[in-house]
Amino acid sequence: MNVISNTISNTTIITDSLASWHKNQSTFEFQGHDIAYHVQGKEDAPCLLLIHGYPTASWDWHNQWPELTQYFKVFTLDMLGFGFSDKPKNSRYTISMQADLLTHFLKLFNVKATHILSHDYGDTVAQELLARSNLNEPYAIKIQSICFLNGGLFPETHKPVLLQKLLLSPIGSLVSRLANYKSFKRNFDNICATPLAEKELKELWQLIAYKQGKPVMSKLIYYITECYITERKLHRARWVSALQQADVPMRLICGMDDPVSGRHMVKRYRELIINPDIIELEGVGHYPQLEQPIQITQSFFEFHNFK
Repeated sequence: MNVISNTISNTTIITDSLASWHKNQSTFEFQGHDIAYHVQGKEDAPCLLLIHGYPTASWDWHNQWPELTQYFKVFTLDMLGFGFSDKPKNSRYTISMQADLLTHFLKLFNVKATHILSHDYGDTVAQELLARSNLNEPYAIKIQSICFLNGGLFPETHKPVLLQKLLLSPIGSLVSRLANYKSFKRNFDNICATPLAEKELKELWQLIAYKQGKPVMSKLIYYITECYITERKLHRARWVSALQQADVPMRLICGMDDPVSGRHMVKRYRELIINPDIIELEGVGHYPQLEQPIQITQSFFEFHNFK
């Protein structure tokens, strides 16, 4: 295992808390690229994999991290193209590749089974991991339970906001290169019903800009569309069937005032999933783990019958 502890670059970090997260990360190599990760918790505790969303990184879970690591051995990383991981400009960023990355990550630590907490882009990656687990595919990690936060579980319910539409358009590469903090903040103000603090928004933007990440933003969103054939539509049967055929506990915790995947997605979830376990959060938008961090932690622990 090629693990390098506490990898630190000379990139300027805005806040002490994010600097500490960066300082305490480790890295491993995947397909020739460095991947930033964190692992913490008791060796004999159940394993929990946290999967972040687009366009942010594993830092999204920092509010939940201290409590989760008391009850689980927690694994998280910045997927390729995100956060403190490498952001190669010529990579083909697919959901299958990111699922391969997470599988490789867990196998480095000899993890054969895990619980999952995922969000947004991470929900789709989790669906692929769940499909592999359901079908007992070679090298699959056994999924023991899965808890989704807001995300595009069904392609027919996805409602992209303006910035996403621009990134998906023929001028997407130009839009990603011209993106700045002001446009990023405007987008987050739109998708978060509970506004995030300026400090938190600047941390998230720093993670996007790290390693010249802006040009990669349009490539990362290919899971929604690639040459006008979306990965989500192409693999809809596989990924929706993964939810419908799962024989493990599942919970959806959803910020209902999310314009991207809020109450309209919950409605569809109820239509397609038998006996759905759903926690509906009114007055919460697309990033519930940042907008209402205590409530998310409590709902997740209730799902696992802790506390």
